[in-house]
Amino acid sequence: MLIIHGVTRSRASRVIWLCHELDLPYRQEPVIQAYRIAETDPRPSTRSPDFLALSPAGAIPVIEDEGLVLSESLAITLHLARKHGTSVGPQDYAEDALMGQWSFYGATAIEPDALTILMLHNRGALQDGEDAGIVAEAAERLVRPLKVVEDHLAIHAYLVGGRFTVADLNLAEVIRYAQGHDALLQPFPAIRAWLSACQDRPAFQRMWQMREAEPA
Repeated sequence: MLIIHGVTRSRASRVIWLCHELDLPYRQEPVIQAYRIAETDPRPSTRSPDFLALSPAGAIPVIEDEGLVLSESLAITLHLARKHGTSVGPQDYAEDALMGQWSFYGATAIEPDALTILMLHNRGALQDGEDAGIVAEAAERLVRPLKVVEDHLAIHAYLVGGRFTVADLNLAEVIRYAQGHDALLQPFPAIRAWLSACQDRPAFQRMWQMREAEPA
């Protein structure tokens, strides 16, 4: 059985969402980020020796899949989508390439600034002082890459192949980090409609319920 190392309140959410899309059984080992707990906390964490033996980088998620140990959430989701087929995965080499393109575009052009907004734009309320300036700069940098996504989604319902795929899952999870910044997403109606459609999916809702049930 597939083993997922990582709590759901992490990038493991992407892998868990995909497993529900694929009806793929898995076992979750709730390894927690070390920065979230005290050094004396006995729970398995990203600094635990057993976990570091799997992931020298000390980052979640990591999967064990029939002898393959794989880290990096986007590599994991792309691997599982290829392996287990269905409409969520690529149907040919061109789709595979496009799914990688959109996933990596999200990781490089959007995720760093979106994470800044997630961390500092506290539940949709702008912070005062220096943090407010950092959030404003991050939001300004995101306008250009979000415009690229908006222009594509204004013509296509989904990113690849006219259907929901792992590319949508990966990019939706990246953009979710900035979702609390209403003013940023307001000029992008196609993104907002697409993001809502992605998050209305039963597999996302199942993952989100798991996430909400975990300690913050």
